[in-house]
Amino acid sequence: MLTDRSLLTLLQWVSPALPIGGFNYSEGLETLVAQQQLTTANALKDWLAFELKAGSAQLEAAVMVRAYRAFMATDIERLRYWNAWLSAARETEELRAQNWQMGTALMELVQTLEGDRLPAELPTAHPYPWNMSIAFSIAAAMAAIPLETAVLGYLHSWLSTLIGAGVKLIPLGQTAGQVLLRQLQGELGAAVQQSVQCTDDDLGSCTLGLALASMQHETQYCRLFRS
Repeated sequence: MLTDRSLLTLLQWVSPALPIGGFNYSEGLETLVAQQQLTTANALKDWLAFELKAGSAQLEAAVMVRAYRAFMATDIERLRYWNAWLSAARETEELRAQNWQMGTALMELVQTLEGDRLPAELPTAHPYPWNMSIAFSIAAAMAAIPLETAVLGYLHSWLSTLIGAGVKLIPLGQTAGQVLLRQLQGELGAAVQQSVQCTDDDLGSCTLGLALASMQHETQYCRLFRS
């Protein structure tokens, strides 16, 4: 059950004001826009919907489910396994660096706010490379946020961030961005259910487009977003 306190904590973790740097990244969108491959709201919607169904966002959500359950079972070794597994699954140095930077920043914030409740064997000191979704699962579990609600909050935050990047890059109006967010609610809900039901044998994603865009962004001459 989601209590008022848990809800407030979830809203804090998904807030764009959270100081972990998510607004710095476009996850390849900047390259796609620069190459004129993604130039409309509908194109952005299709890209994000695919990521939620079969791309990196779906994979992160499925691993987040496993990390959440491991933390709730106080299985720190298993938690670290899934963090290392997800790091190895990153297609590019840029994507790995993004997730480590954001995840480590979130863990440092959790340590500041909840340090006395963290398991002693859990590595939190910088520069232990926590992935963002793993760190989020720990933060959510500690706040007693139900698993499916936590995954939904994480994916909604991810989606909002990339829509914000698309609004700047394409560019789109702010209202168009909000329309996109509303239109993708069904895909968000389906992604949550898919991640919860996913078996270990089914873990995987189809992210060739994301990998190529990210690799090219690493060396893109002119860019607004961090590489």
